[in-house]
Amino acid sequence: MRSEALVDLPGLRSRHPDQFRRLTAARAMAVLGVLGAVGLLGLAVWRLQLLPDRFASGLAQLWQFLTLMMPPSAQGHLDLILHGLGETLAIAFLGTLIAATLALPLAVLAARNTTLHGIIRFMSRRVLDSIRGVDALIWALIWVSVVGLGPFAGVLAIATSDIGTFGKLFSEALEAADGKPQEGVVSTGGGGLARIRFGVLPQVLPVMAGQVLYLFESNTRSSSIIGIVGAGGIGLHLSEMIRTLEWPAVSCIVLLILVVVAAIDVVSSRLRAAMAG
Repeated sequence: MRSEALVDLPGLRSRHPDQFRRLTAARAMAVLGVLGAVGLLGLAVWRLQLLPDRFASGLAQLWQFLTLMMPPSAQGHLDLILHGLGETLAIAFLGTLIAATLALPLAVLAARNTTLHGIIRFMSRRVLDSIRGVDALIWALIWVSVVGLGPFAGVLAIATSDIGTFGKLFSEALEAADGKPQEGVVSTGGGGLARIRFGVLPQVLPVMAGQVLYLFESNTRSSSIIGIVGAGGIGLHLSEMIRTLEWPAVSCIVLLILVVVAAIDVVSSRLRAAMAG
């Protein structure tokens, strides 16, 4: 078979000239893209001074910090650390719940198959994009300035940041819903609200619940960070321990955060599996 193809090589070249051309337009664009990416990488390394010697010295400094953190110890702050950790979980839970509740109607307006009008869909999506474009840490700084220090600002920061994320995820889930149940509702005389209530939401609610559980796990980590800027939670105690150079307490807090996040991941994974089953 191969010998026959070699014998007919001139015929193949004449019938498929683009396949035998050494440099086609697509290949040229691919080469230019690779060269451009390599050039940008080199420029970034040069401008940001990503030098191997700085990286090596940073690793040495990191090792020094790790030795100072061992062994982990609460150093008499266990009650304070556990209270901050519970506050962090409360911030993540309330922020996630509020965001999911407020994002659902916005997602209905932003989804193609559930919105009232194309203009409303466009405006809803732009609002969600604007909210999602601001990081939770920036929202924390804003809400701390508005309502003052404490967990209330943390809840508002998590909720505000997640409204944009949930709105996008929920709207995409709504648009991916199967159209046959919706047609069945409409064929029995159901209106627009009935189509959404009985034809769309039952399909996507398990998906939305899984997304809420995942964001709750993620927000547990985020609420640990926003506490550093005064939005309550364990982050406030973590930053205080770093400022006072209590490195064993710092490692104790970090390990507790990792344990809590891992436990939430296990529980949420089982809940998602149960809903999927």
